[in-house]
Amino acid sequence: MKFFADTAEIADIQELHDTGLLDGVTTNPSLIKKSGRDFMEVVKEITAICPGPVSAEVVALDHDGMMREAETLRKIADNIAIKVPLTIDGLKTCKALTGDGTMVNVTLCFSANQALLAAKAGATFISPFVGRHDDVGYPGIELIADIRMIYDNYDFATQILVASVRNPIHIHDSAKLGADVMTAPPSVIKQLFKHPLTDNGIAAFLKDWEATGQRI
Repeated sequence: MKFFADTAEIADIQELHDTGLLDGVTTNPSLIKKSGRDFMEVVKEITAICPGPVSAEVVALDHDGMMREAETLRKIADNIAIKVPLTIDGLKTCKALTGDGTMVNVTLCFSANQALLAAKAGATFISPFVGRHDDVGYPGIELIADIRMIYDNYDFATQILVASVRNPIHIHDSAKLGADVMTAPPSVIKQLFKHPLTDNGIAAFLKDWEATGQRI
């Protein structure tokens, strides 16, 4: 499973990159707003740190507008993935962009039928939102299972990019189902390191080492 960071915070991206865990980055208008930074400037900085796919989202809703914005965005760097919404115009744009070799991340997916449409339009990534499904009482992880089954049935190349990840359980369950990618806030990724037995073991080893009176 590839690990993408869902953030526009440069320091967090650099920290994860330095661990060797970071395979890509996803951004959206809400994350850019939270960062308080200029959109084009921050995306350019992210692409310079992370060599993997960096999703930059269009804000136009019509095909012509999306294509104009995509043209600007993909000039930033070769590793830009254009992020488009799962609408008719979004998939029309997806088809046009992937047709000339541009990576496309189709976002705001909430059903397996929508994921099927995105795959048929040639999407590089489909972003089903598990956390937002959980919020309304539907187990979002079931959506990942459905999409995985459909994509495997027809050998679609579109990668399942699990989004709206809220906790380590979302990551664990998505990995068991064979999702290709997950994107999560850096704080959630860091939770994967945590286990009380690891902490207890370190504490015990340090205590015993101090008792030896030795130094390295």
